[in-house]
Amino acid sequence: MKTVFQILLTIAILALAYFCVDSINRPLKFIDEHEYRRAKVIERLQDIRSAQVAYRTVNGHYTASFDSLVAFVANDSLPMVRMEGSLTDSMLNAGMTEATALRMGIIKRDTTRISVMDSLFNKKPWIVDSLPYVPFTNGKTKFELGTATILTASQVEVPVFEAKVHNNIYLDGLEKQEVVNINDRQRKLERYPGLSVGSLTEANNNAGNWE
Repeated sequence: MKTVFQILLTIAILALAYFCVDSINRPLKFIDEHEYRRAKVIERLQDIRSAQVAYRTVNGHYTASFDSLVAFVANDSLPMVRMEGSLTDSMLNAGMTEATALRMGIIKRDTTRISVMDSLFNKKPWIVDSLPYVPFTNGKTKFELGTATILTASQVEVPVFEAKVHNNIYLDGLEKQEVVNINDRQRKLERYPGLSVGSLTEANNNAGNWE
C-alpha cells in the first residue's frame, strides 16, 4: 500500500511540475510564434505596397483588384532611364542646364523598360501567385484591399490604397486568449487590431501601422 501511495505521489509531483513548466513556456511560445508570423505578414504587405506604387507609376492610380495587381507584376514593365555623361562643375558654373547639354549631345538619356518582376521581385519568383494571400492561411484567405481618393487639408485630391488583415486571421491556431488580449490592447489604443499598410481615410505616404 505504501509503495502504491509513493507511485501515485510521484506521478502527481511530475504532473504538477509539467503543468508549472508548461504555464511558463506557453506564453513564451506564443510570443515567439506571434513575432514570427507578424514578420512574415509585414513582409507580404511590403511586397503589396511595392507592387501598388509601381502600378500607380505606370497607370496613374492604384488598383483595388488583386487580379489586376498580380497580372501587372507578372506581365508589365517599368520605365528606366539610362544616363550617359554628366555636367561638370565648369559647365554648371557657366550656367549650362541639363536640357542644353542634352540638345548638344554632351549627355544622353535613354529610356528603356524592365519587367516589374525583375525590377521589384527578382529574388522572389514565387511572389506572383502568393501576393494576395495572407501567410499561414494555406492560400485560403486574401488580404483586404481597397482604394479611394481623398481630399487633403490643402484641398488636393490624392489617390490612396489600403491592404490589411485582422489579427484573428494570421494568428489562427495560436492561444486564443492571447490573441484576444492583443486585440483588446490595440482597440483601447484606438488602433486597428491587425496589420495594415496605407489608409483609405488619410494620406499617410503608404505607411504600415507597424512603422
